[in-house]
Amino acid sequence: MADEIWLTIREASDLTGVSPQTVYSWIRRGHLKVEGLDHRGQKLLRHLDVARAEKATTRAKAKRVLILAT
Repeated sequence: MADEIWLTIREASDLTGVSPQTVYSWIRRGHLKVEGLDHRGQKLLRHLDVARAEKATTRAKAKRVLILAT
């Protein structure tokens, strides 16, 4: 979809308040899927998928709220 928001690992970690290692862990455990690469070869993730992974894995424990951009 043209209106999707794409994030790098670093952007996903900054957005969710976790370390990049945690984002890689979500990928490794199957909570998050790498959807492509940017022009620099960095992994790209869908914003909505990052939000879902964060909700499923850490938000309940940390009581964080992720605000989705519209």
